[in-house]
Amino acid sequence: MNSVTAKAPSSTANLGPGFDVFGLALDAFYDTVILTKQKSGISIITDDSIPVSPSKNTAGLVVQYMKKKFKIKSGVQIKIKKGVPAGFGMGSSAASAAATVIAFDRLFGLKLDGNTLVECAGVGERASAGSIHYDNVSASVLGGFVIVRTKPLDVLKILPPSDLRLVVAVPKMLVPAKKTQVSRSVVPKQIALADSVVNLSNAAAIVAGFVNKDSDLIGRSIHDIIVEPARAHLIPGFSSVKKNALGAGALGVTISGAGPSVISFATKKANLAKIASAMKKGFASAKTDCTVVICKPSGGTKTI
Repeated sequence: MNSVTAKAPSSTANLGPGFDVFGLALDAFYDTVILTKQKSGISIITDDSIPVSPSKNTAGLVVQYMKKKFKIKSGVQIKIKKGVPAGFGMGSSAASAAATVIAFDRLFGLKLDGNTLVECAGVGERASAGSIHYDNVSASVLGGFVIVRTKPLDVLKILPPSDLRLVVAVPKMLVPAKKTQVSRSVVPKQIALADSVVNLSNAAAIVAGFVNKDSDLIGRSIHDIIVEPARAHLIPGFSSVKKNALGAGALGVTISGAGPSVISFATKKANLAKIASAMKKGFASAKTDCTVVICKPSGGTKTI
């Protein structure tokens, strides 16, 4: 085998109160990565406006790390086709990292376990986030809903309820190059114990909702009183988008990952087009256009 193609889904992280712990793979967007053996070195080919230096590219960092870790002598050519919008809280760099990990594993017959795959994919997050975070990459690699524990890394996956639907509004706005660092910088360093208790109870209820396949409980528990209020000002019209979506029948609404995308949780019985329209109007009230995607949870990265 000289070449492997892998396709990885977008994802949303945090799900409100599960900051840096929860992730959910979504079938809204996909990245495709083709790895091909070559004589030596690492080369990157892409038509997208992303770095082609391996040390500054998500996929490149992953290949560098895996070649060294597993003592792979062969060179690797990386072809990247971006489908996940970069910098909008949809796990764009994570999708590239996930596709690369799965393709590398197959190309060199490593047969790695889930935690090792996630650990390798996490290395790629340094290229965009500046540090390693496992919530998006875990969801993209494994699919479904994930709970990330670290020190040591231990990722738990739960299959989502089949009737869960998501409506994602991606605003058309310029995001800073170091958007993740900016959005992390506003998160409070100290929090009140009472606030921690509220978020912890909601996070626990979200897990119970996924375990019991109860989309209504998941949606009603998407309530974050710590990180979301600190980040809301970074998203034009956020309060209107949230209020409108809830008024149109969404069960819960929050920032997708580090933003600026906003995600609504609902079931397939809801009027999803009405929720989408309401979110669009919310952004319009702040003179911001957006793309709205109705989607559902996705499986993990697949080779094709």
